[in-house]
Formats: sequence, C-alpha cells, structure tokens
Amino acid sequence: MVTVRPTGADIMPVEMLTYADLGERLKISPEAARALVKRHRWPRSRSNDGKTLVHVDLSEFSHSPISRPPQTQAGHQVVTALKQRIEALQTELAEMKVIASGHRADFERECERTNKLLAELLKVSTESVGARERAALLEGKLSMLTQPWRRRLVDALTLALPQVASNPRESAGPVTQSRN
Repeated sequence: MVTVRPTGADIMPVEMLTYADLGERLKISPEAARALVKRHRWPRSRSNDGKTLVHVDLSEFSHSPISRPPQTQAGHQVVTALKQRIEALQTELAEMKVIASGHRADFERECERTNKLLAELLKVSTESVGARERAALLEGKLSMLTQPWRRRLVDALTLALPQVASNPRESAGPVTQSRN
C-alpha cells in the first residue's frame, strides 16, 4: 500500500501544548483551557515529564474570550447593600455571642448551685433515715419499759421458747438410756 502525502500547503500546523501554554496563548486560565480541550475533544498525550500535551491546530481554531461588560451602577448598589447587610449581621452575631456567653456563665453557676443543693439534700435525707431508725428503736425500748414486769417476763420467755423448741436435745440435757 502506498501512502501519498499532501503537498506542503495542505499540511495542518499542529502544535503540542500543555494546558498552561494553551491558556497563555488564548488568554484564559489553565483550567479553562482544559475544559476547552474536553469540549472540542482534541487529542491528548502524556509527555515524558508527566504533563498532558494537547494536539491543537491553531489555524482552524480561533478563540476569543467573551469580555464581560462593566458592572452596572444598579449591580454595584446591590453588592454594596449586601455587603452592608453582611456587616450588620456580623455585628448582631457578635452581640448575640456576648449575650450567650453571659447566659452560659449563669447556667454554669446554677448547675454548680444545684449540685451543692442535691449533695446537701442527700446528706440530710440519710441523717433523717438514721434518726427515724434510732427513734423507732428507742420507742420500742420505751414501750417495753412501760409494760408491767410480768408482761415483760412473758415476752422474754416467748422470745426464748422458739429457740429452745427448735433444738430440744440441747436444752433438755443428756438423756440416759435404760438397760433391760
């Protein structure tokens, strides 16, 4: 198969440029150049240093960045108003932070006070339970002392009898067996 090369006038001037170089030539950023390469699906390859090279035919391509019209006075006024509103909101935020820190200090003081009161309440309630137990014990002793001596003797024997009844051999003493 024979390949025929076109004449010198038909050869396209293809250049291999990095994204940064292409951006410089077209007066756009390297990121914009990368997006342009993707959009036009230009062939890419890697150079030895790892950078991406783009095959660009600059004679067919003419890129003119769209220039922005200068910002109108109304747009400038809107931006100024928004910036002023942002500043006002930031000062309000600073004031609210000061108020919140004051409330936080009050909250911490109240928490500490509550913890102290709870500890004191626990201490007093345990003392109260102990006092009630002592009062009940003393009340029992007092009721025993106010009873007549016969009743106290019967109560003492009644309390002792269940212990004797539960172990009759020990209370009866040694039992002798008769020999017949």
